[in-house]
Amino acid sequence: MPYRKEQFVEREFYHIVSKSIDEILLFKNVNDYYRAIFSIYEFNNANPVTIQERRKARTRFKKSIILTNKLDRGRASIQLGEERDKRDKLVEIVTFCLMPTHIHLLLRQLKNEGTREFMSKVGTGYGGYFNRKYQRKGYVFQDRFKTVHIETEEQLRNLFVYVHTNPLSLIESNWKEKGIEDPKRAIEFLENYKWSSYQDYLGKKNFPSVIEKEFLIEIMGGPEGCKKAVEDWIRYKGEIKKEYINLTLE
Repeated sequence: MPYRKEQFVEREFYHIVSKSIDEILLFKNVNDYYRAIFSIYEFNNANPVTIQERRKARTRFKKSIILTNKLDRGRASIQLGEERDKRDKLVEIVTFCLMPTHIHLLLRQLKNEGTREFMSKVGTGYGGYFNRKYQRKGYVFQDRFKTVHIETEEQLRNLFVYVHTNPLSLIESNWKEKGIEDPKRAIEFLENYKWSSYQDYLGKKNFPSVIEKEFLIEIMGGPEGCKKAVEDWIRYKGEIKKEYINLTLE
């Protein structure tokens, strides 16, 4: 990966967007989405992971997802995070959202150069999987991910909303220009969109072991505050506040 001029600081927050090269579809089916979620969990580790350990971890991960989907979420007793977590984490993954051609992440760096190392591992790991599966060669992600340093609580609140409303473009392609035509449908869609951290912030166990939500959920005012922030924004016709402009990375 080429040298980046950005200086990432430990314990600071960063909004990261990693886009596919030539706008190729990163996720062609549900298994690709699951693999990407597993990748951002697995590669958040300063230690090397052996092939055998990766296979065992992937099996545990799939079992936890199957059980969570089949049983009442409140009664699901086997979750990936309930096992002893042996990872030496590079970053805290605070929020995430998978889109067809890009990935949004809100990270807090834990180790020196942790953000760069984490993004490099994810890009190489998921990229290798994608190329093997679809018999292609070359880069999957653009060589430089985009980043913005998040410095205030207000920025964190705004970014929470921005990241988790990104999937609206899948059902209303012109919402940024024209606003949201059907707020009720938009709210229901986001609450059922599986490939982000929003459900976990609402108190539903989706991918709870992937994210570290305690700090941000307190700022947002708990699950109800998270829900209110997103719904209020949607009902205001999706107008992007001035504070969002430097956070969006579009």
